[in-house]
Order: sequence, then C-alpha cells, then structure tokens
Amino acid sequence: MTRLYGLLAIGVIAGLVYALGWIGGAGHELDRAKQLETKQLRQAFEQGQALGVVRARVVTEYVDRVQVIEKTGRTIIQEVPVYVSEAADRACAVPAGFVRLHDAAAANVPPSGSAGPADERAAPVALSTVAATVGGNYTECHANAEQLRQLQAYLRDHGKIISGDQPP
Repeated sequence: MTRLYGLLAIGVIAGLVYALGWIGGAGHELDRAKQLETKQLRQAFEQGQALGVVRARVVTEYVDRVQVIEKTGRTIIQEVPVYVSEAADRACAVPAGFVRLHDAAAANVPPSGSAGPADERAAPVALSTVAATVGGNYTECHANAEQLRQLQAYLRDHGKIISGDQPP
C-alpha cells in the first residue's frame, strides 16, 4: 500500500508541476501577446503621426501653390484691356457659334443643334470677355492640375509610410 501511496504522491507532484508549467507558459504567452499589441499600437501611432505630417505638408504646399496660381490668373485677367482694346472689341465680332462651342466645351457636353448661318451672326459677347473667360478657365485648369499633383504626392508619401519606408 505504501508503494501505491508513493506512486500516487509522485503522480500528484507530476500533475502539479505540469499545471504550474502550463500556467506559467500561458502567462508568458499572454505577456508576449501584450508586448506585441503594445508594439503594434506604437507603430500605428507613429504611422498616424507621420501621415499627419505628410498631410499637413501637402496641404500647405497645395494652398500656397494655388494662391500663386490664382494671383497669376487675376493678373492675366486684369491685363485683358491692355492686350484686347475697345477698338479690338469693336473690330472683331465674336460669332455666336464660337460662344456656343466654347460654352459646350467648358461644360464638357457636345454642342446642341447643328452649326449654321445663325451661328455666324455676332454674339453679344465682346472679344475682351472671351479673353477674360479663357484666362479664368486656364487658371482653374492650372489649379486643378496642382490639386492632382499634390494628391499624387500625398498618395506616394502615404504609401511609403504604410510600407515602412519614410518619405524623403
């Protein structure tokens, strides 16, 4: 019987050692998981900060550049009377067909109807108005192009940060 109690005691001790090892291992794995989670959160936070810096830089560059574009556009439009005088306005009749075609192009729609003799008559639009409108259209075009360039720069830098490379 003593031998049975000895084997039972050894079994209980082995079970306790196994249980303690299992509990210790589980605790160790939980600690590793918490450390990994903390590391991932820290990396996500740092990425978020880096993305915020990139966004702020890109927005600042965009706003500055668009202000320059708009100022240049206003200067060009203000110069219209210098380059297109009242005498030029009187001498050049802008055909109604040109105005219809220009307006359709600006709206990105096909011109309505067909061109004909009615389109050859003079429109109530002066040549200087056409020049100012075209100048404004080009200014908007340049502003849109700059917006696209800055968005592309943002996406490039965003991709570098997400992939682990830092932007230049």
